[in-house]
Amino acid sequence: MEERSQWGSRAGFVLAAIGSAVGLGNIWRFPAEAYGNGGGAFFIPYLIALLTAGIPILIMEFTMGHKYRGSAPLTYRRMNKRVEGVGWWAVLVAFVISTYYSVIVAWSISYAIFSVNLSWGDDTEAFFAGDYLEAADPGVFGGLVPGVLIPLIIVWLIVLGILFRGVKRGIEIANRIMIPTLTVVFLIIVIRAVTLEGAISGLNAFFEPDFSAIGDSSVWVAAYGQIFFSMSIAFAIMITYSSYLPKKSDITNNAFITGFSNSSFELLAGIGVFSVIGFMAQQQGLPIDEVVEGGVGLAFMVFPAIINEFPAFGELFGVLFFLSLVLAGLTSLISITETYVAGLQDKFNISRGQAVLFGGGVAGLVSLIYATRGGLNFLDTVDYFINQFGVAALGLVEVIIVAWVLRKLGVFKEHANEISDIRLGSWWTISLAVITPLVLGYMMFDLLRQNLTKAFDTETGNYEGYPDFFINSVGWPVAIGAIVVGILIALIKWKSNPKDGEYDER
Repeated sequence: MEERSQWGSRAGFVLAAIGSAVGLGNIWRFPAEAYGNGGGAFFIPYLIALLTAGIPILIMEFTMGHKYRGSAPLTYRRMNKRVEGVGWWAVLVAFVISTYYSVIVAWSISYAIFSVNLSWGDDTEAFFAGDYLEAADPGVFGGLVPGVLIPLIIVWLIVLGILFRGVKRGIEIANRIMIPTLTVVFLIIVIRAVTLEGAISGLNAFFEPDFSAIGDSSVWVAAYGQIFFSMSIAFAIMITYSSYLPKKSDITNNAFITGFSNSSFELLAGIGVFSVIGFMAQQQGLPIDEVVEGGVGLAFMVFPAIINEFPAFGELFGVLFFLSLVLAGLTSLISITETYVAGLQDKFNISRGQAVLFGGGVAGLVSLIYATRGGLNFLDTVDYFINQFGVAALGLVEVIIVAWVLRKLGVFKEHANEISDIRLGSWWTISLAVITPLVLGYMMFDLLRQNLTKAFDTETGNYEGYPDFFINSVGWPVAIGAIVVGILIALIKWKSNPKDGEYDER
């Protein structure tokens, strides 16, 4: 087996971790979540969720990777060989996410080019679904769309080229360039956005607190959900990245820097997004709540419509906005792909180049599904099921295994405290042993209840109204398949010596 790579510096690791955490969801998910769950008051449960779930889990995963010096499967194997399958489940979830995440980055590249002459026209919704994606009905592939395929190939060439160069010369250098560039670009976007006419009304809508919302349990679930889905925790990334840390590394400090940097970018995104939403609302004479939208619709339908209304330099704003999506998407995609590259290297004792070629090659081929005319429906459904029943479920299983089954919290706390400036106390143990399992357990119960209710209720129907055959052949199989395939890979004999039990690098 090749000697394990290491980061060249602490800054390189922190920038890579921030690059993984700061992704597309920060820009298009957080603003809508905050607005719809109490506005300014949402920051109270959000901050509590950050301190009782986000950062504690981040510290735990940094400690796991650093202590056991392996990819997620190898780390779980070294904790206890019976839980190796959880590591592979996490890797499979990352693999699935990478296959469609790459396509969204490809869309962003296309739209950065469209911004040059605002070629999406006046009807931005029709352009996105019709002219650009040539969208077909659910379950229909309908052939590849060249406008998506070409930038998708570019995305994979960039990502795999960076990963081929390794941790220090590839991932670290890429993040040292992309993260500062993303920060500068997005600051320019925000500065321009807040100077628009109507921006103040948008910001008032974003920050105006509705303290009555704090008493609503769904708001707290939304806060924990946002923290969970935006910080790259619980699906192998942070375990993998921290396994490349030198022996003497400050774990807790790094976790706090990463967590608060991610949240700071989300706040910045909220300011930028709601400034332009306020501008659009004023231009069209509509209330804010009729303009607000999250997800893909915000980025590729609402924002182009807003850019059309700009009094000047709309084209430049569009290029910068979609460039920020490309940069945020690439840094996250690199980290997601690295999880299964590292897993393949460890399990099958192959070189990094072979792991990148095989793992990345297979992911690239699978991603072609989302570059077809029916790709949007596949992407929407797979994203929902793998996130809700993959990432969230993984987080619940992870903390239960570590805290209650293997009882490793004390060992991890001791390990982190030996090398960190900020010492962990009872808040960290209570958060992971009690608060996080309760919140995630409730989230999973409620998600299952909602989806099963919809499945058997002819009036409400499935997620987004998709037909039964589509949900049952695409949604559930992907979520369940990641677990099954993960268990099967765990049963394969290791080609290298996983060194069961605690591993201490000398």
